Amino acid sequence: MTTAAFSVGVTGGVGSGKSTIAAMMAEHGAGIVDADEISHRLTQANGAAIEALRAAFGAEAIAADGSLDRAHMRSRAFSDRSVRVELEALLHPMIRAAMRDRATALMQEGSPYVAFVVPLLVETGNWRPSVSRVLVIDCSEATQIARVCARPDISEATARKIIQTQASRRARLDAADDVLLNEAPLGQIATKVERLHRAYLRHANSPLVAARESL
Repeated sequence: MTTAAFSVGVTGGVGSGKSTIAAMMAEHGAGIVDADEISHRLTQANGAAIEALRAAFGAEAIAADGSLDRAHMRSRAFSDRSVRVELEALLHPMIRAAMRDRATALMQEGSPYVAFVVPLLVETGNWRPSVSRVLVIDCSEATQIARVCARPDISEATARKIIQTQASRRARLDAADDVLLNEAPLGQIATKVERLHRAYLRHANSPLVAARESL
C-alpha cells in the first residue's frame, strides 16, 4: 500500500503508547499516518463512513451529534464477534485508502519516511508486505490496563476484553523488526525514539537489511 520508499508500521496493544511515540517521531520530521485518527475523521458527524454505518448497524449506532456512537459500538463489537468483523470490513478499506492518500501527500511534502500507526497491524495480516519495517511499542499487560482505564468511560472489564481480542504480546514481538519498551519515564523514551529515528534515516538511504533494534 505504501507510496514511501521507506516506511515503518508502528503497532502495539491498546494502551501501549503508540500515539505518544508517533508524536515524538513527528517531532524529528517523520511523516505520521495514524489509522485511529483517520478512523475518527471518517466516523465524525458528516464523516464519509457515517451513512454506511447507519445502514449496517441501525440508527442506534449514530450518536445525537451525528457521529458514530463509539461506546455503543464498542459494547456491541466486543460482545459479538460478527459485529466486530462486519465493522472492520466496512471501515478498514476506507481507512487504508485515506492512509495511502495521506502518505502520498507527506512524501510530496518532503518527509524522509512515513510511519503508519496501525493498532491491528499484526491482526489484519496484510500490512507486513506494505511497510519496510515493523516497530512494536511494547509494555506489560498491567501497564496496558492501567493506561486504558485512565481513559473516559473505560472499565477494567472493558480493557481486558479489548486486550483479549488483539494479538498476544508474543505474537506482536514475533512480528517485530524493532521493539521499543515503553515503560520508562518520557525523557528516557524520547532518547530511544531519537535513536530509532536516526536508524530509520540510515535505512531510508540504504538498501541493506538492517539488524533488529530492541530499545
